[in-house]
Amino acid sequence: MRTLFRFVLVLLVLGAIVAGAVGYTAYSFLNKPASDSGETAVFEVRPGESFKTISARLEQEGLVSNARYLQLYGRFINVGSSVRIGEYAIPRNAKPHEVVSIITSGKSIEYPVAVPEGYNIFEIADIVQKKGITSKEEFLAIVRDKALIRELLGEDLPSLEGYLFPETYNITKFTGARGLVKMMVGRFKENYAKVVALGGLAKQMPRKNLVTLASIIEKETGAPEERPLISSVFHNRMRINMKLQTDPTVIYGIWEQSGVWDRNISKQDLLTPNRYNTYSFTGLPYGAIANPGFEALKAAAFPATSDYLFFVSKNDGTHVFSKDLASHIKGVRDYQLNAKAREGKSWRDLQKRNTVVPSSSASPNVAPKAGSN
Repeated sequence: MRTLFRFVLVLLVLGAIVAGAVGYTAYSFLNKPASDSGETAVFEVRPGESFKTISARLEQEGLVSNARYLQLYGRFINVGSSVRIGEYAIPRNAKPHEVVSIITSGKSIEYPVAVPEGYNIFEIADIVQKKGITSKEEFLAIVRDKALIRELLGEDLPSLEGYLFPETYNITKFTGARGLVKMMVGRFKENYAKVVALGGLAKQMPRKNLVTLASIIEKETGAPEERPLISSVFHNRMRINMKLQTDPTVIYGIWEQSGVWDRNISKQDLLTPNRYNTYSFTGLPYGAIANPGFEALKAAAFPATSDYLFFVSKNDGTHVFSKDLASHIKGVRDYQLNAKAREGKSWRDLQKRNTVVPSSSASPNVAPKAGSN
């Protein structure tokens, strides 16, 4: 009996020693980084991966020292499905429990995608391709997807042109082009709702018409203070059934047909009808020609009170406004046909005082159009 007691006592002592050793080893593992390096590694948690597989890859990439211990820790804290798919920035000197906290946080690495005001779907497609999100062709297919357009806007539209709100978006590797598009349309809806809440013509004009007009205003000027005046010119023309005759719509019509715009506008372009060419019909074009920001949307809903029917570029991004054709032709002569008036001037001068610049580049024209850029 005494011998059995001694044996049990020895087993208990050995068990305590082993348990203490295991406990110390586990504690040391959890609180000791696998590396002293302060560099950050990018680690991707892939769809369908088990924590066992993740642990093994973390050890392979030198982010933990022992995959088996990490698995045991994961069981102990019941990690389960809390590990989130994503791309994570993990410091190489992070402790194992900190590594687990990072990959269960869901806070993937984010990449900024900046979309300037007035960019159209073709220009945004270039940005998306350069960012490696998807190809231009795939992006254009997404924004022309009829089912997606109806899902997001509840309308049958030719594309999401005009509804991809210009802003800087932070996306992850897993957001994808479709996810980005949904984010952009969501931001548009938020800003459009703000404009409607302000009142003005937003409650009278169909949303498509307001967005289309706002896109033209956005393309015609980069000077914030001019937007309401530009808006008034187009509203005045529509009220008397006068053609809008704005070059950016002509450019967009060609861009939409050919998929590219890489030249100056010509007189022949103005004379060639298409569904966007506002020289060939009265009223608004078939749809938006760019993606307007909040201020352009607001200007479309709140035009200035004026009798202006024309405007001509002063070559520095701003314009001279006129009430009649004779005054407009004089403005064209003074600012567009006068070489000295153009010397040393550029619409890029606006960059010196604000970050929004016009995206269109139309050649001067003396025809009785709304604007000459």
